[in-house]
Amino acid sequence: MQAREVKTRVQAMAIVEERGLSHVKVGLFDNDGVMRGKYMAKEKFFASLEKGFAFCDVVLGWDMKDRLYDNSRYTGWHTGYPDAPVRILPDTCRDVIGEAGMLLFLAEFTGDAEAICPRGCLRRVLALADKLGFDAFAALEYEFFLFDETPHSIREKHYLDLKPITPDWFGYSMLRNSVHSELYHDILAMGQTMDFPIESLHTETGPGVIEAAITVDQACAAADKAALFKTFMKVLAQRRNLLATFMAKWSGDYPGQSGHIHLSLRHKDGTSAFFDADAPHNMSQLQRYFLAGQQRLMPELLCLIAPTINSYTRMVPGFWAPTDATWGVENRTTALRLIPGSAASQRIEYRLGAADANPYLALAAALGSGLYGIMHKWEPLPEVKGNAYDQTHDASLALPASLWEAAAQLKQSQAAGTLFGEAFVTHFAASREWEEREFRRQVTDWELQRYFEIV
Repeated sequence: MQAREVKTRVQAMAIVEERGLSHVKVGLFDNDGVMRGKYMAKEKFFASLEKGFAFCDVVLGWDMKDRLYDNSRYTGWHTGYPDAPVRILPDTCRDVIGEAGMLLFLAEFTGDAEAICPRGCLRRVLALADKLGFDAFAALEYEFFLFDETPHSIREKHYLDLKPITPDWFGYSMLRNSVHSELYHDILAMGQTMDFPIESLHTETGPGVIEAAITVDQACAAADKAALFKTFMKVLAQRRNLLATFMAKWSGDYPGQSGHIHLSLRHKDGTSAFFDADAPHNMSQLQRYFLAGQQRLMPELLCLIAPTINSYTRMVPGFWAPTDATWGVENRTTALRLIPGSAASQRIEYRLGAADANPYLALAAALGSGLYGIMHKWEPLPEVKGNAYDQTHDASLALPASLWEAAAQLKQSQAAGTLFGEAFVTHFAASREWEEREFRRQVTDWELQRYFEIV
C-alpha cells in the first residue's frame, strides 16, 4: 500500500504494520502556520486513530518563539494550559523525505479548541461553501529566499551580511536552475513524494529567490499541501546546509515574498461557477459577486492575510504587492487579478497574499470573503486599468497600515464573526495585538543608527 492510498483508520493501521514501524509522525499547525508535532508509538497511534489523543493547548496560546500570550481568553495561566482533544486524519498519510519508510499524519483540534484551530476555521468556511452549493478549488504559490547559511550562522551574524545561494537579480533564469539542478530536482521530487506536486519552479527577481507553484486541488487539501510545502522546504534546505526564509520581506533592498492564492468555485455537478462564455472576460455573475466580497472585506480580514509585523513592509508601491483592495483583468498591480480563461481555468488570483501567512487562514479569508459577497450579491467597484500604484482609489479600499490596525478592523468585522466564529476572531485578533506589543518592546537597528549619536 502507498501512503497516499490510505483513506481510513483501518488502512492507516495496515500500512504501519506493513512497514514494520514502531513509531509514526503526527503533526498539526498553530496560529502562525508553524507545524508542531511528535513521534508517536504505534500502540498509541492505533488507539488515537479511534479515540483521538490529548495535546497541550499551549500551542494555541503562544507565539512562534514559544512566548506565552498574556491576553488570551481561551488558554493561559488562568486555565493552567490543559490538554485539548485532537483527531488524527488518516487520509493525510504521507511519506517523509529523508526518513526511509517513515509516515506522517496530520491532525487537528476538536472540542472547544476547534473553534480557534486554523484548520477548523477553514473547514467552517468550506462548510458554508458546501451549503451554498459550491466546491472550492485553490492553488497556492510561494516565493522564498535561499541562503548559504545555517540556523547557527544567521544567529552568529545577527542576521546581517547573509549570503544568498545566487547573486543578483535574475528571474526565470535557465542558467541558475541548471547550475543548481540537483537542488531543483530535490524540490520537485519532494513535492511528488509528499503529495504537494509542484506545477512550476523557477527563479524570481532577487538574489537567491525561488518561486514554487503548487498544483490545484480542493481547498482543504490545497491548504494542507501549502502548509506542508512551507515546512518541508525549510527541512530540505537545512539538510543541505542551506536556509530558506518565507518572511514577507527580509530586506528593504529587494521585493517582498508573495503567497498568491488562485481560487475558483464549481457547482456540485462539476461545472464552473465562475465561467460565462457570453459575459465580458468570461466573468459570470457569481464570480462578480465573489470578487466584490473579496474586495470589500479585504481591509477587515487583512490580518489573516498579513499576520506579522513584517507583512506590512511588503505592501509598498512598485514592488509587486498591492496597497489597496483593487481589482483588474490580468493586472498584476492590483490586489485581485481576474484571470479569464476556459471553464476549467477561469479564476481569481488573490495577489495580496504573502509568504508569511498561515495557509489555512489566508485561504479562509480569501474564500470566505468571496462567499460572503455571493450571499449578499455585492457588486465590485470599477475595474482598475493600468498601473494601480499611480491612481487614486476609493477610500473604502484603503488597507490597514499596520498589524495593530488590521487586528482592530478584524475585531469590528461582522462578516468575520459570521464566517469564522466569534471565538476565533477574538483569539486571533488578540494574538496579533500581542505580536505588535512584542515588537514595540524592541529597539531596532534603524533607531540606533538614526538617533543614537545625533538626537
